[in-house]
Amino acid sequence: QVQLVESGGGSVQPGGSLRLSCVASGFTPPMNLDYYAIGWFRQAPGKDREGVSYISSLVSETAYADSVRGRFTIARNDNKYKVLLQKNSLKPEETAVYYCAIDYKGSAGSNWNRSQIYDYWGQGTQVTVSS
Repeated sequence: QVQLVESGGGSVQPGGSLRLSCVASGFTPPMNLDYYAIGWFRQAPGKDREGVSYISSLVSETAYADSVRGRFTIARNDNKYKVLLQKNSLKPEETAVYYCAIDYKGSAGSNWNRSQIYDYWGQGTQVTVSS
């Protein structure tokens, strides 16, 4: 099975920064790895899971939620199937569990923020923004 592991979460003050990491592993030869996309999502208690950002391996296409654009930056390392999410100027309302997910079917693109298109999910990493 494909596994995704998130790390880098923790507790920071408002206005602080964190860098989250997502590493995917467990690929087998039947899988075509010419294309993959990784999305970051977050879910706060009592709230729906929402898309934060996404990156594609084919054209380095990226996308961001309006609420994080200009503060968050996504980047990838193809050889290690690793994606980083740099998060600056964090706000208390961004306290949530952050998840990464991978799509290898080519389903993302304009639908990147639809959680149902992704094939495998990590267990999440907690981010707490408070004074």
